[in-house]
Amino acid sequence: MKPDEIKKLDAYFKRTLNPTMTVKARPRKDDSAEVYVGEEFLGVVFKDEEDGELSYNFSMAILDVDL
Repeated sequence: MKPDEIKKLDAYFKRTLNPTMTVKARPRKDDSAEVYVGEEFLGVVFKDEEDGELSYNFSMAILDVDL
């Protein structure tokens, strides 16, 4: 993802979900970024370009030990 896309996603997550969330570029990947709450990894947001439309998909795994 481009730096301007990451900045927009970072602002969106902070505004809508939690001000402590951050979006960071992934090493060696340009189609996605990592999402953190503080220093804890939360999930990955993927860029999806299909049929001329752009969207972003957030994927987060929840382990049973965390419940």
